[in-house]
Amino acid sequence: RELGLRIEDVASIDRFDITIDGADQVAPDGWLVKGGGGAHTREKIVAGAAERFVVIVDSTKPVQALHSPIPLELLSFGVRATMRRVAPASLRDVPLSPDGGVIADYHGPVDDPAALAVRLSATPGVIEHGLFPPEMVATVLVGRGESVDRTDFTHSSSSS
Repeated sequence: RELGLRIEDVASIDRFDITIDGADQVAPDGWLVKGGGGAHTREKIVAGAAERFVVIVDSTKPVQALHSPIPLELLSFGVRATMRRVAPASLRDVPLSPDGGVIADYHGPVDDPAALAVRLSATPGVIEHGLFPPEMVATVLVGRGESVDRTDFTHSSSSS
């Protein structure tokens, strides 16, 4: 506010020009794993509302292929049944998400991130997972000492 920036509640905003965030893993094709801190549901909503989602990571975050753990946010109602359906998975010994969800991690293979994302999204009790598709990502910046590697992803815009 001291700089003249307008501060608004995110509930009043339906679109962002740009959002900037980090990631736990970045694959060469633009798939991301986010949610190490347990706020991936909110992060995905914000990234999905952005015209451009820019990811900034250090040189330890790029990977050749995504791997587990994949963060999950689950409803507390029926959590044991949900955990059985997303196995192999484990609950984290952490506080609930900002919206009251239980935080867990999927520990199985991530050979096909798109198929896994569909499977997790279709599982009753899964609020959200930490797989972010490349269609959400505009740019990835990787800090490497004094230099920065930049990768831009071009996707057809689905915003209206």
